Formats: sequence, structure tokens, C-alpha cells
Amino acid sequence: MPHAPFFVPILLASLLWAGAASGQTAGELNFLAGQVDGRELNLELKKYLRAKAEASLAERRRRVAAIGSQSDLDVRRRYIREKILASIGTLPQRTPLNAKITGTVDRGDYRIEKLVFESQPSFYVTANLYVPQRGKAPYPAVLFPLGHEAGAKAHTAWQYVLVSFAKKGFVGLAWDTIGQGERVQMWDPDMGESKVVRSTTEHTMQGLQCLLVGDALARYTIWDGIRALDYLASRPEVDAERIGVTGNSGGGTHTAYLGALDDRLKIAAPSCYLTGYERLLDTIGPQDAEQCMTNFLSDGLDHADFVLAFAPKPYRVLAAIRDFFSIAGARDVYAEAKAVYERLGAGDKVAMTEADDGHGFTLPRRLAAYDWFSRWLLGKEDSAPEPEVTIAAEDELWATTSGQVATSLGGETVATLNQARLAGIRRGAATREIVGRFLGYQAAEKTAWRTHGTLEGKGCRIQKIVYESEPGIRIPALLYVPEGPAGKKPAVVYAHGRGKAAGHEEALALAQRGALVLSLDARGLGETRAAGERYGSDWPRLFGDFESAMTAMLTGKTLAAMRAEDISRGVNVLLEQSGADPDRLTGIGREGAAVAMLHAAALDGRFKRLGLERMVVSYESIVKHALHRQVAEDVIPGVLRHYDLPDLVRLTEAAGVAVVDAVNPVGQVLPLAEVTRAYGGEAKLRAVRRKPADTAASLYAGLWEGRQ
Repeated sequence: MPHAPFFVPILLASLLWAGAASGQTAGELNFLAGQVDGRELNLELKKYLRAKAEASLAERRRRVAAIGSQSDLDVRRRYIREKILASIGTLPQRTPLNAKITGTVDRGDYRIEKLVFESQPSFYVTANLYVPQRGKAPYPAVLFPLGHEAGAKAHTAWQYVLVSFAKKGFVGLAWDTIGQGERVQMWDPDMGESKVVRSTTEHTMQGLQCLLVGDALARYTIWDGIRALDYLASRPEVDAERIGVTGNSGGGTHTAYLGALDDRLKIAAPSCYLTGYERLLDTIGPQDAEQCMTNFLSDGLDHADFVLAFAPKPYRVLAAIRDFFSIAGARDVYAEAKAVYERLGAGDKVAMTEADDGHGFTLPRRLAAYDWFSRWLLGKEDSAPEPEVTIAAEDELWATTSGQVATSLGGETVATLNQARLAGIRRGAATREIVGRFLGYQAAEKTAWRTHGTLEGKGCRIQKIVYESEPGIRIPALLYVPEGPAGKKPAVVYAHGRGKAAGHEEALALAQRGALVLSLDARGLGETRAAGERYGSDWPRLFGDFESAMTAMLTGKTLAAMRAEDISRGVNVLLEQSGADPDRLTGIGREGAAVAMLHAAALDGRFKRLGLERMVVSYESIVKHALHRQVAEDVIPGVLRHYDLPDLVRLTEAAGVAVVDAVNPVGQVLPLAEVTRAYGGEAKLRAVRRKPADTAASLYAGLWEGRQ
């Protein structure tokens, strides 16, 4: 890129010098961060969510400490299962597996059967079954959920585990997790890979779609594992009373999940997963979609509960000292579980292995797993070295002819199954009470605020204001007071998804048109946005502030609902200003603030007019579209069981609603006819396309002037 040195500074200047044409710098407009009480404002949302998490975790620890008997533990187990299942959605019905062996690799002392089964009708699962050919059946068995490593079921470390177990007299079953191996869900035939490349990105892309209909991606991954166990237990070579589960990373996650939910598993050994949310939030944050269950923390659960749901059966925590999953957290989980096991007289059935290495099913953890399974399923210790292993090529282990279910078998995907779930929803008419109760929305009659100085703008005065939306959450805002005679003025609450500095020119133009404008940074936007991301470079581009969005869901909140409260409390501040006309109160939300603005208007009956620009046209469109971008912060788990965005337009008291440049889930502007159709011809709605010559005044002043 020979022109990059010239282009990049211009681009950065355009982003960082918002408002310069009117005499204000970005530093003046973003006036609060780093200057109030010596703290950075962009950490407040993280601190707020962390405090909610810590309160739930502290209460949970008190309850677990009271477990003193098997009956106490049984009550806890039932509670854990109930909350997990409520979070992920009702599990599917058992249907015929229609299992087919598509090929066999004979290694002499064991064989590998290549297998396809249906965990749901036409939802194909590719798998490998490792069967000993020495010794006497029935054998004990190992259910082996996979981690996210390349090669899926053919990954070298997984083959070491499965071949070693087979040579030691265990049947082993590994299957491709959705998004991996032969089960890429978003297969692009031209690219020859997933449309989004990585399995964890696929998980989160589809996981957010699942959340909208009230499920979790884990509903599909857990059910695949339960049906894999059904198949494993059905094999004549397997002793169904001696089946255990182990796996690493994402496989460790599903070892924990399956152990907590399925009593047929007799022994468990998750590797490189268990750490506890207190440490997780301090380090790498919430992980991809199948590892996050909504309300998990607010329901009083933590990683140790996966162990407690399995207790007092044999459980070994396999951990890496230099893992990105905190070793301190793994030690915390083990210590709590150990204390409960010991109170039940089963202290010998729980153990922990720490290896001084990094993430992966490395040799020290593999040896510990072999010994643990041998001890409890064969009745003897196993201190033998790992046997020699012949590593098969990935295509040698394919269960399909092409190496992809999408091209060999077709069938259902998570997306199509999720869309079928959506089609089965029969929701009633939304009311303000239903929406408010569902969101946990809390109105506030008064809002404390104070000023932090004044800027002079062309044709107006700009006051720097900070108000407290709720304890621990301060919202910085700019109040644009137009010049001219005293008297009632149109009142405008303005929220831009990239912050008040990005929206300065438009807010200024509205003030120059005679409106009293409060431009605010709802939590997590503008200068309240968290600095930096703990994920790959593609995640902010695709998912925005995924960490805050997911942490909020874990604690029983959503960013959309909290931002709606911030906006409504901004209305309190605006209407306290001299000259603010409550009968001409207009809300304008742009880009990442539009969905929150719509929620605020639906729940706060004071809005008389509403403008929404570059807002995703509906939640339903996200479920139906193959891809999406920058919608994670607006996702509300289960929302489509109660309402969609067009329903909120109908709920507003606004006499006129302008929807400007509504977009599809990847941010492309939609034709006006498609927008009108999505909103059912709502009389008060006007779909608009922004023209190059349009300004905020030309687009929105008509709302309060009675022209729209």
C-alpha cells in the first residue's frame, strides 16, 4: 500500500478531530475520561459489571459452604441442572440416530470406525470410534468431546489420547464439534473453509442468533454429546456402566457440561477449562458463545458447580500452570470441590493435576487421565509410559466422502434449526408492561447531574454535563443551548453509537435550528467505551464490545436495556433545563445507539417524536441472515419470544418515527420498501434514505416542526 502513509493520518484525523470544523476538539468534547477522581471513565462499565458478578459469587460461596450432607448436595445438583437447562433452552427430543459406519481403519490391536449419526433429524454428526481388538469385551469407554484445535477429531493430541486408551482396553468416541472438522456450519465452497474462518467465530456468530430465540449454542453442542453417549452406550463392545468423559479446552468445557447433566457418566477429567468466573473476568474474559450461559452468575453458579453436580463420583481437574485459563482459578475450583467431597467422606474421589506447561492435552495431563480412568474403571493404577501412536492423516479419518457434511450430506445446520425454533414461537401482543418486566427496566423520576464547564459553539453554548444513571455509572453529556430569545424550545435527546464527539456536528446543527439538545454517551459508548479488547483482531469488527455484552448477560443484564435506562435518565436532565418543551421531546439514535433509543422511547412515554438512523431493521432479520456484524451489544436473550423492534415502534407514544437508512444485519442499507414491509405499514413510521445533501436539521427538524 504505497499511499498508506498519506491515507492513514487523514483517516485518523477525521476520527480524532470530530467537531474541529466548529472549533471544538475531540479532547474538549470527550472531557471526562481520565479526569474525574483520577479514574478512567471507560472502566466504569467493567467495574459495575464486575461488582454485580462478585456479589452473586459471594452469595453463591455462602450457599456452597453450607452443603454438609448428601441430601444438601442433591438439592444443589437439581438446582444446577435446572438453571443450566433454563439458560440453554429445552433440549431436543430423542430421535433415531440412524448411525452408519462409512469406513474402518484397522491398526491390528485396535480399529477406528468412521461414523455418521444424526443428533437431530438430518443434523449430521461425524465421528470416530476407537475399538480395542485385544482383551475381552465389554470394555470400559471414554467419551471424548473435542477442543477447538485445528484438525478437529484428527488433531494429533486427540489421536494420542484415543489411541492410547484403545491400547489400554477402552473404547473411545470423538466427534466433530459444530464449526470444526467435517461439520463447518458456514461452509464457503469457493473459499474451501468457513465464511468466518475460525470455529470460535462461527460459534459466536450463530450463538448470538440462538440467544435471540431464547436458546444458547450449547443447546446444540451438549445435545450432540448426549447423543454421542447414547451411541457409545449402545455398542455391544461397551460396558455402559463404565463410561467416563474427558477432553481439553472446548472439550474440557463439554466434559464439565456433560458430567453435570448426564448421570450415565461415571468418571470425569476436564483439561484446561475449569477456572472460576472471578479469575476469568480478571484475565481473558467470557469466551465464545458455547462457553457462556445467560444468567449463569445471577443464578448463583460458577465453574465449581460443574464438579458439584457430578459429586461424589470420581473427578480429576487437569490444569496447566501457564494456561490462559487462570491456574489460580483452577486451584480455587478444586479447593471448593475438595472441601465438599471431604465433608461427604469422598475426598479420595477428587484430585487435581497441575503441569508446568501451556494450554493443551499435553503428556503430563494425558498420563494423569490414563491413570485416573484405569483406577476407577479398571480397578488398578496405570503408571506405564504412553504407548507408541500411529497418527492418521485428517482425510484418513473422514466419515464423509468430501470431508464436509455440507457438500456430502447437506441436511440441517444450527442456523436452519434455529430458524425453525423461531418459526415455532407464538408470542402475544407486546405491551409496555411486558417489555419492561422482561428487560428489568427501572424508571427514575429524578437524576442527579452537575456541570463541568462550558464551550462556545457557533450559534449556541455547549455545557459539559455529567449525570449519574445509577450508582457507579456516570454518563457524560453535552448540552447544546441555542442562542436567541427565551421561551420554550424543542427538546432533543441525541445518542450516537460512536459517541457524542462523533455526533457533534449533527447536535450542533440541531441546536442551530433552535433545539435544546442533550447529546450523551450511554454506558459503553463514546468516552465510556472500554479501552481495548481481549480477543482476536476480527472480534471487535464483528462483535463490538463482546466482553461487556456477554458479561452483562451472565449477570442478568443486557447492554441494550441498561443504555435505554441511561437515555431515559438523560431525559430527566434535559427536561430540567430552562426552556425545554416536554411536548416537543424528540429522541434521535444513530448506529450503535439506535436500538437503545428505541427501547427508551417504547418504555418512557415522554417521547413525542423519534428518529432512528442506521439501525438493524429487526431482531428477526439477524436470525434469518447468514452473517451479522456489530449486533452483539444489542442482543437480548429470548427477546423474540416477547417482541421485535417493529413492536417497539408501535409501543412508543411518538406521533412520528423516522427510520433513516435502516440496515440489514451486516450493515447494508435496505430498500425503503423492505423497511416499510418489515414494520407492517405502521402509520406513524416513515422510512427515509439519507441523501448526500441531507443534514441532521433537514432530516430531523421536521419531527418537532410537524412535517414528519
